[in-house]
Amino acid sequence: MALFKSGNPALSEKRFKDTVLDQVTTHENAMTVRGTLNKFGFLFLMVMGTAFYSWKEFAGGGNIQPLIWIGALGGFVVAMVIIFKKEWAPYLAPAYALLEGLFVGAISAYYNYAFADKAPNIIINAVGLTFGTAIAMYLLYSFRIIKATEKFKSVIITATAGIAIFYVIALLLGLFGINIGFLHEGSLMGIGFSLFVVAIAALNLILDFDMIEKGAELGAPKYMEWYGAFGLLVTIVWLYLEILRLLSKISSRN
Repeated sequence: MALFKSGNPALSEKRFKDTVLDQVTTHENAMTVRGTLNKFGFLFLMVMGTAFYSWKEFAGGGNIQPLIWIGALGGFVVAMVIIFKKEWAPYLAPAYALLEGLFVGAISAYYNYAFADKAPNIIINAVGLTFGTAIAMYLLYSFRIIKATEKFKSVIITATAGIAIFYVIALLLGLFGINIGFLHEGSLMGIGFSLFVVAIAALNLILDFDMIEKGAELGAPKYMEWYGAFGLLVTIVWLYLEILRLLSKISSRN
């Protein structure tokens, strides 16, 4: 039976099962939901710290292109290492948070500048919607209004994989000067696509909460709290960026 299925590769069935099978844990050194959420809060503060640095650099007229590339590429490399070396998560998850903060802060500063006239509150709105969506998903999961059934998991995983493949194809086409207009334009199709991606990103939170809860129930080792917090941060950042993209498309129509 598949106990774990998540569209987030950091929170997969195999990742958690392996830790339970490979290491005998006691109550004191076992993963807990509260411990995971506490560590997520710590990682989130680190993201905010470096995001503020990137924002300040842009506001001061600095060149944020290096910060974008360092954050994006560095964060990707660290994330890949964590996914395949989950026991390193306590040491690498903070590094990922710092790098991701550089990227998110720089991108946010750019959007804030680009939409200063049309949508002066675009960043505040994006942050508020991200927090609101995350809280709503947590409540829906906690009260079992939305249940992470096997069918639900399969649909969300398939949709997430499809979005990832589509983004990779779009990136490769972009290298040859071929752009997919609705990815960036505020057309009805573009807005509709962004709404779909935002919905899938939000529903991935349900899977993430389920993965963390099941990991705690199975008694995964303590370092998996860092791993679970890292995986949750990946989804939250993705959700924020997609909401920001959606708001920019809507604002461009005004």
